Amino acid sequence: MKWLVANGSKRGRDGMARYAIPSDKAYGISVGALRQQAKRLGPNHELALALWDTDRYEARMLATFVDEPERVTAAQMDRWCRDFDNWAIVDTACFALFDRTPHAWAKVAQWARSRDEFVKRAAFALLWSLTVHDRVSGDQPFLRALALIERGAADDRHFVSKAVNMALRATGKRSAALNAAAIATARRLATSTDAAPHWVGQHALRELTGASVKRRLAAKRER
Repeated sequence: MKWLVANGSKRGRDGMARYAIPSDKAYGISVGALRQQAKRLGPNHELALALWDTDRYEARMLATFVDEPERVTAAQMDRWCRDFDNWAIVDTACFALFDRTPHAWAKVAQWARSRDEFVKRAAFALLWSLTVHDRVSGDQPFLRALALIERGAADDRHFVSKAVNMALRATGKRSAALNAAAIATARRLATSTDAAPHWVGQHALRELTGASVKRRLAAKRER
């Protein structure tokens, strides 16, 4: 905590406003500096729990970097998720920690039913991160998750719809079969007369049917 205080800056706190991150509980430290400090500290589950309980933004970011995924419980994930109050801590927790726990897929399904904006964002940020980091699962879990995406696309709250869109796009880039299924989902959403699902579908279609994604999937097949 002394390190966090010493390395914060007003300039850093002021800059957070540009990214819709509240700065009232922040020190103003870059993510890069936090990652370097996490490397110096090393994995430490007890430290992560203590850092989270401080209720300070960078302390919680640091907690996600030093925690040990195999020691994270489902109850801890739910407890931390209820504390989420901005998109940055949601995405960092999902990409740096939660997607490496054995509870990740169960939490995607559970949190997708939440009415809380940041809990629901966590469901789709976690699904998005699993498309990148899950090297074990085949296509089936992601195919089933497309139904969650399709339902989630009706949520017009900014931080939810952005995560839903990213989850759909990321799913469609994982394999040729998932690309076809994600495009079909995106096309259905794009025909909606409601603004939120229409936006999600249109933006996903633009990328998933593009030449760069086709080249990427072709290269994967060759490998």
